[in-house]
Amino acid sequence: MKNLKLKLIVMNFLEFAVWGAYLTCMSRYLATHGMGTHIGIFYSIQGIVSIFMPALMGIVADRWIPAQKLLGICHGMAGLLMAGAGLYGLSAGDAVQFAPLFTLYAFSVAFFMPTIALANSVAFTALIKGGYDTVKDFPPIRVFGTVGFIATMWLVDMLGFQATAHQFIVSGALSLVLAVYSFTLPNCDIKKIEGKVDLVDALGLRAFALFKQKKMALFFIFCMMLGVSLQITNGFANPFLGSFGANPEFANTFAVQHSNILISVSQICEAVCILLIPFFLKRFGIKNVMLLAMFAWVLRFGFFGLGDPGMPGVLLFVLSCIVYGFAFDFFNISGALYVDQETDESMRSSAQGLFMVMTNGIGATIGTLSAQAVVNKFVYHLPETADFMTIWDGWRMSWYTFAGYALIVAIAFWIFFPKTPVNKDLEVKH
Repeated sequence: MKNLKLKLIVMNFLEFAVWGAYLTCMSRYLATHGMGTHIGIFYSIQGIVSIFMPALMGIVADRWIPAQKLLGICHGMAGLLMAGAGLYGLSAGDAVQFAPLFTLYAFSVAFFMPTIALANSVAFTALIKGGYDTVKDFPPIRVFGTVGFIATMWLVDMLGFQATAHQFIVSGALSLVLAVYSFTLPNCDIKKIEGKVDLVDALGLRAFALFKQKKMALFFIFCMMLGVSLQITNGFANPFLGSFGANPEFANTFAVQHSNILISVSQICEAVCILLIPFFLKRFGIKNVMLLAMFAWVLRFGFFGLGDPGMPGVLLFVLSCIVYGFAFDFFNISGALYVDQETDESMRSSAQGLFMVMTNGIGATIGTLSAQAVVNKFVYHLPETADFMTIWDGWRMSWYTFAGYALIVAIAFWIFFPKTPVNKDLEVKH
């Protein structure tokens, strides 16, 4: 039984190490290679492919290919394409062009994004077969995914890869390692359906019937609205911190020189918060946990707008990173557990895919493209002669805009989402 948990720990470590290698610093690379106004499209493609790829792969995993094998296939394709993007970036140097880099990156992401939901399905299925309680035993396993994310953030930072295409090589190599490893994971049975099967069942679209339930429909709608916030700091925090390098007062500060390590405080706090999820869910219920996540996003953005890399301003950046643990985990991980508990086994992978569609798909796409428009308006469309203080004010206005949106969503959720019974949101399943 311990061997099972160890296998799932390694899977989660590698799954998120792949993502951590580039997610928070790719924008720094783009900004320093003349593609600052394209940061949004690079991050939004994760959302665009998440609208259909996780659901599609969830269908395949439910009906035709065991989830652990499909996880390996997807990582194999993602790794090759991401390594290709890195090799192109290195060979092109300062002459790197948007079209070829984006094409390789986009196809890699199209195969990577479904693996998050597939990894969840593999873990949940294996734990249930092993007689474990997913609510109690999954979070301590999932925390190692965050550890993996942090590990590659630090690795890329310390190796000086924040502003180079080497970060894509690191990600691609790890993805290929996980591709091979996935075939050693416990088997996930496909769902055999006897008798006549209608088209909806054949395509695995039954998960969309969850929208007929008012509570689930509201849950998915608010997941989409909160998903808008998910990738904003991943896309713009690093170039924001890097912009302080134009001011001699801040140029040599830790926050500017090692932005990725500073940002990794977010993931460190995320790791701690994962362990708090079972307690909070069972004591306060899904509505209060989600509400806490939404208000944490308000603080996440607000502290970025108020802080600076010097002392004591950098402490506000640190506070922003601390609240990120609540903002991300209490939404993403709790949501995945909630979907797992509220759906039938026959559509579990499809339902996880639908959760990804609403959050990392539609929500994140709207969020990153909208955030790019905001940052373009206040920062990147400023005249080249703009001084540092003008640029800084532009960044502040951007962060305050994002905080205002998160506050509106939190208030709407508090008003419209039905009250849920404490201690009854999640029943123990074996």
